[in-house]
Amino acid sequence: MIAVVNSGGANISSVNFALKRLGAEVTFTNDPNIISNAQKVILPGVGTAATAMKRLKEFKLIDCIRNLTQPVLGICLGMQILFEHSQEADIDLLGVIPGKLKRFNESNCGIVPHMGWNKVQIITKSELLNQIPQNTYFYFVHSFFMGESQNTLGISNYGENFSAVISFNNFFGCQFHPERSGRYGAQILKNFLEI
Repeated sequence: MIAVVNSGGANISSVNFALKRLGAEVTFTNDPNIISNAQKVILPGVGTAATAMKRLKEFKLIDCIRNLTQPVLGICLGMQILFEHSQEADIDLLGVIPGKLKRFNESNCGIVPHMGWNKVQIITKSELLNQIPQNTYFYFVHSFFMGESQNTLGISNYGENFSAVISFNNFFGCQFHPERSGRYGAQILKNFLEI
Protein backbone atom coordinates (compact mmCIF):
# COMPACT_ATOMS: atom_id res chain seq x y z
CA MET A 1 0.00 0.00 0.00
CA ILE A 2 1.22 3.47 -0.94
CA ALA A 3 0.28 6.27 1.46
CA VAL A 4 -0.13 9.65 -0.21
CA VAL A 5 0.07 12.26 2.54
CA ASN A 6 -2.77 14.77 2.70
CA SER A 7 -0.58 17.85 2.81
CA GLY A 8 -3.15 20.08 1.10
CA GLY A 9 -1.36 20.29 -2.24
CA ALA A 10 -3.27 21.02 -5.44
CA ASN A 11 -1.48 18.14 -7.20
CA ILE A 12 -2.87 15.38 -4.99
CA SER A 13 -5.56 14.14 -7.40
CA SER A 14 -3.15 13.96 -10.33
CA VAL A 15 -0.60 12.09 -8.17
CA ASN A 16 -3.28 9.59 -7.09
CA PHE A 17 -4.46 9.03 -10.67
CA ALA A 18 -0.89 8.60 -11.94
CA LEU A 19 -0.18 5.96 -9.28
CA LYS A 20 -3.43 4.10 -9.92
CA ARG A 21 -2.62 3.99 -13.66
CA LEU A 22 0.54 2.13 -12.62
CA GLY A 23 -1.56 -0.39 -10.67
CA ALA A 24 -0.62 0.87 -7.20
CA GLU A 25 -2.92 0.50 -4.21
CA VAL A 26 -3.16 4.09 -2.98
CA THR A 27 -4.46 5.47 0.32
CA PHE A 28 -4.83 9.25 0.60
CA THR A 29 -4.47 10.00 4.30
CA ASN A 30 -3.28 12.18 7.14
CA ASP A 31 -3.42 9.31 9.67
CA PRO A 32 0.04 8.82 11.25
CA ASN A 33 -0.59 5.10 11.84
CA ILE A 34 -1.49 4.42 8.21
CA ILE A 35 1.48 6.45 6.99
CA SER A 36 3.91 4.74 9.38
CA ASN A 37 2.75 1.28 8.26
CA ALA A 38 2.62 1.93 4.52
CA GLN A 39 5.07 0.16 2.22
CA LYS A 40 5.98 3.49 0.66
CA VAL A 41 5.01 7.11 1.27
CA ILE A 42 4.55 9.98 -1.17
CA LEU A 43 4.57 13.56 0.07
CA PRO A 44 3.04 15.78 -2.63
CA GLY A 45 2.69 19.51 -2.37
CA VAL A 46 1.85 22.71 -4.18
CA GLY A 47 1.71 26.05 -2.40
CA THR A 48 3.76 27.58 0.39
CA ALA A 49 6.14 25.93 2.83
CA ALA A 50 4.46 27.69 5.77
CA THR A 51 1.03 26.30 4.85
CA ALA A 52 2.39 22.78 4.33
CA MET A 53 4.24 22.78 7.65
CA LYS A 54 1.18 24.14 9.44
CA ARG A 55 -0.97 21.31 8.04
CA LEU A 56 1.61 18.66 8.98
CA LYS A 57 1.75 20.07 12.50
CA GLU A 58 -2.05 20.11 12.79
CA PHE A 59 -2.23 16.45 11.79
CA LYS A 60 0.70 15.52 14.08
CA LEU A 61 2.70 14.30 11.09
CA ILE A 62 6.02 16.08 11.60
CA ASP A 63 7.64 13.43 13.82
CA CYS A 64 5.82 10.70 11.89
CA ILE A 65 7.47 11.71 8.60
CA ARG A 66 10.85 12.35 10.22
CA ASN A 67 10.88 8.81 11.62
CA LEU A 68 9.84 6.93 8.47
CA THR A 69 12.21 4.14 7.42
CA GLN A 70 10.43 2.98 4.26
CA PRO A 71 11.01 4.73 0.89
CA VAL A 72 9.55 8.25 0.85
CA LEU A 73 9.16 10.44 -2.25
CA GLY A 74 8.64 14.18 -1.94
CA ILE A 75 7.23 15.94 -5.01
CA CYS A 76 7.74 19.68 -5.66
CA LEU A 77 6.94 21.40 -2.33
CA GLY A 78 6.87 17.91 -0.82
CA MET A 79 10.55 17.58 -1.71
CA GLN A 80 11.36 21.07 -0.44
CA ILE A 81 9.90 20.54 3.03
CA LEU A 82 12.22 17.55 3.52
CA PHE A 83 15.11 20.04 3.88
CA GLU A 84 16.07 22.08 6.95
CA HIS A 85 15.02 25.64 6.19
CA SER A 86 13.49 27.86 3.51
CA GLN A 87 13.89 31.54 2.74
CA GLU A 88 10.16 31.45 2.05
CA ALA A 89 8.72 33.00 5.23
CA ASP A 90 12.09 32.18 6.90
CA ILE A 91 10.66 28.88 8.08
CA ASP A 92 12.17 25.71 9.55
CA LEU A 93 11.17 22.56 7.67
CA LEU A 94 11.24 18.82 8.45
CA GLY A 95 15.03 18.67 8.49
CA VAL A 96 15.42 15.09 7.26
CA ILE A 97 17.79 16.14 4.45
CA PRO A 98 20.63 18.63 5.00
CA GLY A 99 20.24 21.90 3.14
CA LYS A 100 18.50 25.26 2.94
CA LEU A 101 16.25 26.54 0.19
CA LYS A 102 16.56 29.95 -1.40
CA ARG A 103 14.48 31.95 -3.86
CA PHE A 104 15.37 32.30 -7.53
CA ASN A 105 16.91 35.67 -8.33
CA GLU A 106 15.09 37.45 -11.17
CA SER A 107 18.34 39.10 -12.26
CA ASN A 108 19.71 35.62 -13.07
CA CYS A 109 16.67 33.91 -14.55
CA GLY A 110 14.23 36.64 -15.61
CA ILE A 111 10.86 35.46 -14.34
CA VAL A 112 9.95 33.83 -11.03
CA PRO A 113 8.38 31.30 -10.64
CA HIS A 114 10.27 28.83 -12.79
CA MET A 115 7.35 27.32 -14.66
CA GLY A 116 7.32 24.93 -17.59
CA TRP A 117 9.41 22.18 -19.15
CA ASN A 118 13.12 21.99 -18.39
CA LYS A 119 15.73 19.30 -18.87
CA VAL A 120 17.34 17.31 -16.09
CA GLN A 121 20.97 16.28 -16.22
CA ILE A 122 21.59 13.06 -14.30
CA ILE A 123 24.79 13.30 -12.24
CA THR A 124 24.43 10.24 -9.98
CA LYS A 125 22.93 6.87 -10.89
CA SER A 126 19.94 5.77 -8.83
CA GLU A 127 17.11 3.25 -8.91
CA LEU A 128 14.76 6.25 -9.07
CA LEU A 129 16.24 7.25 -12.43
CA ASN A 130 16.27 3.83 -14.12
CA GLN A 131 15.45 4.11 -17.85
CA ILE A 132 15.45 7.92 -17.73
CA PRO A 133 17.59 9.29 -20.60
CA GLN A 134 20.10 12.05 -19.97
CA ASN A 135 18.63 15.56 -20.44
CA THR A 136 14.99 14.43 -20.34
CA TYR A 137 12.47 17.26 -19.98
CA PHE A 138 10.17 17.40 -16.93
CA TYR A 139 7.53 19.90 -15.84
CA PHE A 140 8.44 22.39 -13.08
CA VAL A 141 6.52 25.02 -11.08
CA HIS A 142 8.47 26.59 -8.21
CA SER A 143 10.03 29.81 -6.89
CA PHE A 144 12.38 28.30 -4.30
CA PHE A 145 15.10 25.73 -4.82
CA MET A 146 17.85 23.66 -3.26
CA GLY A 147 21.28 24.14 -4.78
CA GLU A 148 23.44 21.24 -5.89
CA SER A 149 24.74 19.09 -3.01
CA GLN A 150 26.21 15.67 -2.30
CA ASN A 151 22.63 14.34 -2.17
CA THR A 152 21.76 15.57 -5.68
CA LEU A 153 20.97 12.90 -8.27
CA GLY A 154 19.98 15.25 -11.07
CA ILE A 155 20.29 18.95 -11.75
CA SER A 156 18.43 21.47 -13.82
CA ASN A 157 19.28 25.09 -14.58
CA TYR A 158 17.19 28.23 -14.28
CA GLY A 159 19.72 31.01 -14.13
CA GLU A 160 21.81 28.72 -11.93
CA ASN A 161 22.02 25.00 -11.26
CA PHE A 162 19.62 23.52 -8.73
CA SER A 163 18.71 20.07 -7.41
CA ALA A 164 15.98 18.55 -9.56
CA VAL A 165 16.22 15.05 -8.04
CA ILE A 166 17.64 14.19 -4.62
CA SER A 167 18.24 11.17 -2.42
CA PHE A 168 19.23 10.87 1.24
CA ASN A 169 18.92 7.53 3.05
CA ASN A 170 15.33 6.38 2.41
CA PHE A 171 14.13 9.83 1.31
CA PHE A 172 13.88 10.81 -2.36
CA GLY A 173 12.64 13.98 -3.98
CA CYS A 174 11.69 15.43 -7.35
CA GLN A 175 11.48 19.21 -7.70
CA PHE A 176 9.45 18.70 -10.88
CA HIS A 177 6.02 17.08 -11.16
CA PRO A 178 6.40 13.50 -12.41
CA GLU A 179 2.61 13.17 -12.49
CA ARG A 180 2.50 15.96 -15.11
CA SER A 181 5.62 14.96 -17.04
CA GLY A 182 4.32 12.36 -19.47
CA ARG A 183 6.02 9.05 -20.19
CA TYR A 184 9.22 9.68 -18.24
CA GLY A 185 7.41 11.14 -15.27
CA ALA A 186 5.38 7.93 -15.12
CA GLN A 187 8.64 5.98 -15.35
CA ILE A 188 10.00 7.78 -12.28
CA LEU A 189 6.85 6.93 -10.30
CA LYS A 190 7.13 3.32 -11.51
CA ASN A 191 10.78 3.24 -10.43
CA PHE A 192 9.82 4.53 -6.99
CA LEU A 193 7.17 1.83 -6.62
CA GLU A 194 9.83 -0.78 -7.39
CA ILE A 195 12.45 0.48 -4.91
